[in-house]
Formats: sequence, C-alpha cells, structure tokens
Amino acid sequence: MPLPSHEQVSLLLRAWASGDQAALEKLTPIIYEELRRLARYYMSRERAGHILQTTALVNEAYLRLADCTRMNWQDRAHFFAVSAQMMRRILVDHARRNNKKRGAGYEQLSLEAASIVSSRRSHDLVALDDALESLSQFDARKAKVVELRFFGGMSVEETAEVLKVSSITVMRDWNTARAWLYRELKRDSAHAS
Repeated sequence: MPLPSHEQVSLLLRAWASGDQAALEKLTPIIYEELRRLARYYMSRERAGHILQTTALVNEAYLRLADCTRMNWQDRAHFFAVSAQMMRRILVDHARRNNKKRGAGYEQLSLEAASIVSSRRSHDLVALDDALESLSQFDARKAKVVELRFFGGMSVEETAEVLKVSSITVMRDWNTARAWLYRELKRDSAHAS
C-alpha cells in the first residue's frame, strides 16, 4: 500500500480535528509508524539499558496525541512537530523522575563539535532541556530548530517546512544554537564545579 502524500495526511488531520473519527482510523497506522520512527531516533541516543522502551514511548505519545481533539492541525509538518515536542516532554519528565528517585544532582552536558550531545544519561537530557528553555526565552525559532532536528530527528528540509523558512535559515539557526548551547552548558558546568 503506497504511503499517502503530505497533502492527504494534512487533509486527514484537519478532518480529524473537525471530529471525523473515520479520518482518525485512516491516520492511525500512518501516525503510529511515524511515531515509531521518532521514538527509535530518540531511544538510539539514550544509554543502553534505558528503562523506557521505544514501544512505551510511542504508546505514551500516541495516547497524548489522541487526546488532542481540539488541536487545530495546520498540516502534517505541524502534527509531527508537536509529536517531537511531546516525545521530548515525555523523555525529560521521565529523566526528572529518575533523578529525583536517585537523589542525584544534575551533571552538566558537554557538547562535541559534530553533535549537540556527547552523553545521553537522563541528567544530561534534563540539562539540555533547561538550556533549550533558556534559549527559547530570547530566540524561540533557534530553540525550535534544535528541538525538531535533535529531538525530532527531522532533516534540514523537514525543519524548514515546519518552520516555513529556508533551509539556509535552518542551518544558520542550527549552527548558532549549537554554539550558544555549548557556551551556556560549559559556563554552567564551570559554575557547578
């Protein structure tokens, strides 16, 4: 069975938002498969033996999305951007709960030139989330680029589509945000020492 086009998915999302349950039935396999792709991407960055499994992450995200009955889905890109944000929230909430259970302090996240995160332990995820929240206070688009690319596993082109900007703008924002996050997390790490 061929995959539906972006336009077909967007139409189904809008129909679902209008209360069409048949549209949700058609969307479910599409949504679930894309959520599995996102979850695999997220979980590939987690440490080995992570308690939260890919299937559990997918199911939790799917249940939360299914509750979004009043959401005015603009299009497929909007839906999957919200999905990426939801998965980020689930993982960060899980990491915060685990850190509280252990009574652990948060270690600061170190960045490598080629990627944002060199270690994926739960406290690192929390540190990155906190830094992204700070970034979003003065440049929401750059924070969104990081969220979509890093947490959502989206390509430059997909990120550009979601944000309705050019690919060049996405790359510029991505590079600037990475440098800002590196400096911020390194500065916080130095203060914590």
